[in-house]
Amino acid sequence: MTQDAIVSEEMAKKFATEKESPYTNWVRGEGLDIISAHYIANLHTVELKQWARRGGRGVYINHEASRTSNDCYVCEIPAGGKLAPQRQLFEEMIYVLDGRGSTAVWNDAGHKITFEWNKGSLFAIPLNCHHQHFNGQGLAPARFVAVTNGPAIINLYEEIDFVFNTRHDFTNRFAGEAHYFSNKGEQKGLLLETNFVADAINLPLISARERGAGGGHIRFSMAKGSMNSHISQFPVATYKKAHCHGPGAHVIVMSGEGYTLMWPEGEEPRRYEWREGTMIVPPNLWFHQHFNTGTTPGRYLAFKHEVVSIRNAQGVPKAWISRRIGGDQIDYADEKPVVRKLFCEALAKRDMTPRMEEAYKAELADLPPPRNAV
Repeated sequence: MTQDAIVSEEMAKKFATEKESPYTNWVRGEGLDIISAHYIANLHTVELKQWARRGGRGVYINHEASRTSNDCYVCEIPAGGKLAPQRQLFEEMIYVLDGRGSTAVWNDAGHKITFEWNKGSLFAIPLNCHHQHFNGQGLAPARFVAVTNGPAIINLYEEIDFVFNTRHDFTNRFAGEAHYFSNKGEQKGLLLETNFVADAINLPLISARERGAGGGHIRFSMAKGSMNSHISQFPVATYKKAHCHGPGAHVIVMSGEGYTLMWPEGEEPRRYEWREGTMIVPPNLWFHQHFNTGTTPGRYLAFKHEVVSIRNAQGVPKAWISRRIGGDQIDYADEKPVVRKLFCEALAKRDMTPRMEEAYKAELADLPPPRNAV
């Protein structure tokens, strides 16, 4: 098991003033909890508290990156209700977990547009724009999960009034374009430049054999922001290659059923079961690997900040590159025997067998020669 690196009280006192930050103090000042976890079994049912300033209920879910780069929160809009308007000098990406409704976005120049969303919609808030969320259901609350780069901004400026009440229109991000949230975009390789995806659960993906298992993938650049996200999907009775990256990636399961193995270098993997609504946040440089044991393809959304992506000189994320040539992805040929053993056992409980032979063979076609043992 991982050591918690607990030190003496004497040593801890030397760093006591650094344990909290302007950001963590602000969250607690909002009356909300911060769940320090890298696994949430169900975002649909995670406990929320009243968020008086916004007029809804919420909770923050941060692990490791909560004082540095990005954060995550779940928010609920009451039945037939709305949240208070807000603007902020940080970016925000939103995925709708439950319900339907609408969002209004406007700037100081007076340009305002409104768009509707449903369960499975994905969108971003343009930097420093006023925005307000409305629940379109009269009998049930609507719930969404959001990731922002608020920690870095709040820690940098500390002045909360400046962060949330500065008058300035970033017209290169939003200038009142009528079709800004029109569910359209421009595809550039794996990257889709868009501001709104009406149905991310069924969005067509692009083949990404580099990640294994014959899966699909698509990456997003939303609202011209520095944050990014991607969707990955892989077939029934298959699993993806293990890889690691920096902290702060929030992986939200959109469909399917299975489990994830996570482990720091040199230790045994820990297992986390998932289904639609589960969230997994891999700790910094922990290897993680996703396995589909359900009867439908597994699809997940990963919200993250660019600092998560450790890239090579060509701009390729090292999480996509074999460890045999200096990357951070473990090839199937190099994974530990326990990986396949556990997968076979999990499928056998459902009278299923692995469908991995094609993926194993496809990898051999351009597998680099061994470099170091995994």
